[in-house]
Amino acid sequence: MKGWSDHSETFDGVKISWSMGGSGPPLLMLHGFPQTRALWAKVAPALAKTHTVICPDLRGYGLSGKPEGVEHYSFRAMARDQLALMQHLGFDHFDLAGHDRGGRVGHRLALDAPGIFKRLCLMDIIPTHTVLYDLRVDVATSYYHWFFLSQPQPFPETMIGRDPDYYYESCLLGWGGATLADLDAAQLDAYRAAWRDPQTIRAMCDDYRAALVHDMNHDAADLGATVSCPTLILYGADGAMAHAYDVPAQWALKCDDVHAEAMPGGHFFVDTNPEETAATLVRFFNQPSPQE
Repeated sequence: MKGWSDHSETFDGVKISWSMGGSGPPLLMLHGFPQTRALWAKVAPALAKTHTVICPDLRGYGLSGKPEGVEHYSFRAMARDQLALMQHLGFDHFDLAGHDRGGRVGHRLALDAPGIFKRLCLMDIIPTHTVLYDLRVDVATSYYHWFFLSQPQPFPETMIGRDPDYYYESCLLGWGGATLADLDAAQLDAYRAAWRDPQTIRAMCDDYRAALVHDMNHDAADLGATVSCPTLILYGADGAMAHAYDVPAQWALKCDDVHAEAMPGGHFFVDTNPEETAATLVRFFNQPSPQE
């Protein structure tokens, strides 16, 4: 993003790379699968007018480190990276917006570090434990990749590695029916450059392997815990989760102060409708927090 600076630092043995711009209260923006921080290229500049915006690559993705071992890819481990990054930058409290896996990292961090967020936005996810524990046929059919990617190494890595563009583009075009023409060409190039790396393919599989074991266990231990800060839930009106669940009702069980909005498009509405996404986030993150 023009006028932004790129950085990297190692926290507890894992390199985290990020882009940073703007000024004002800190806002951490986390991408999901199978993307990178390039997700925010058309969204973050609008937020940077009023916030210091930090857009990292999650561990295992983009230019961030890709440690060996499934245990390193729990949302708890990813959340610790982000907390270490923000503390490194001098921010003890901050806002967070996360899409897909980034939203799950944000939810886990809200539970592990209560009071860390002033405001939180989670995009197009249903709580991990809910998806897996109460798995239904329609959800399993739409989100088959959770179970394909979690198969033992090197089965999914080998299959995907034959043609990474074909596989990951099939993900981008599913879960709500986007087309490649709906995605920004430069952002798509950035995604392709990342997912063509065999280590990224392996790490993204480990992310999903971790979900079925580590994240399920962590979430099961926190079933009664709720997020206390103001929370905005955004979801694609035409996405798989909106068809399978009452998204607002699911998150009302997990958050004390929640508002939900349907966005035009499917799961990847951030890519396909960046202007509306940015405007919605600007409205939310520029509201005063209760403690202010």
